[in-house]
Amino acid sequence: MDPWTVRGRPDEVVDRVGRWLAAGDGADDAPVVVETSGSTGTPKRVLLTRAALLASVRASASRLGASGPWVLALPPTYVAGLQVIARSLVAGHTPTLLERDGWPSGEGWFVSLVPTQLTRMLSSTADVGALRRAHTVLLGGGPIGGALRARAADAGVRVVATYGSAETAGGCVYDGLPLDGVAVALGEGGRIRIAGPTLFSGYDGRPDLTGEVLVDGWFVTSDAGRFDEDGRLVVLGRVDDVIVTGGLNVPGPAVAERLRLHPEVASAEVLGVPDPEWGSRVVAFVVGPPDLETMRAWVAEAHPRAWAPRQLVRLDAIPLLANGKPDRQALLRLAAGEAAR
Repeated sequence: MDPWTVRGRPDEVVDRVGRWLAAGDGADDAPVVVETSGSTGTPKRVLLTRAALLASVRASASRLGASGPWVLALPPTYVAGLQVIARSLVAGHTPTLLERDGWPSGEGWFVSLVPTQLTRMLSSTADVGALRRAHTVLLGGGPIGGALRARAADAGVRVVATYGSAETAGGCVYDGLPLDGVAVALGEGGRIRIAGPTLFSGYDGRPDLTGEVLVDGWFVTSDAGRFDEDGRLVVLGRVDDVIVTGGLNVPGPAVAERLRLHPEVASAEVLGVPDPEWGSRVVAFVVGPPDLETMRAWVAEAHPRAWAPRQLVRLDAIPLLANGKPDRQALLRLAAGEAAR
């Protein structure tokens, strides 16, 4: 059978995934096509077999120590939403659709969120009350700062940070440790490599791209990382998040995390933008009133002053993709527009 693409309303996707999972393994195991977010360019069409998705579902339940109903708070057309549906159905429960049904009244359920969602929910008494009843909140899809995890812990919300992508059938590293059966290694320049039964089988119609990232059984990611003293993976950010400016390497995620700690900053992102003088200039996108000099001084208190942003774009809100990740292409356009004024 031909691959089928995850599309439609949440209830339609739940029904389609349920029928796909119920079909069982065999010759009719048509892979599902999950499109990537396209946060850095054109979305890719990732082919996931039923076996890969189920391997992820089972390994996740084993690591969490429980299975049960899930709340779908993410778009079902992306891998994180697809995983929520599959985990809930495999556990014998139709997932709760948050947008339609609201939070469950009981306890012990699960939910996956991205950092932006959790940040907003921690400011809502009703949402915090609901999240306290959850068994676990899986948090992934972007950088997870220590300040956000501390806020969640203070609110009584159990958070497990996940790392993965559509190519790994979603999160495959929980709180820095790979799920059972998953292998993680670092390649040249600290680039993260992943192997195991949850890997995708290729990009639909793009064998050239597949060959670039599937090498000797390993998926070569676009992220850099390191292992801490406990052997846990620390994700440093995308390889291209290291901004080469004036001959210096500036880690954009570290600068963004520092900006988010400012008491008047509600949210922040940092990107490198092509610059004729610096090669790339460090641009801060900030939701809040501080000006450029304030932000530069704030960064310089914790990091080398050379890491401080050279351009500040103030926003009412960080533009997001449908899956809750920052829209990097929109941010780059905003930076170019501000510079042209």
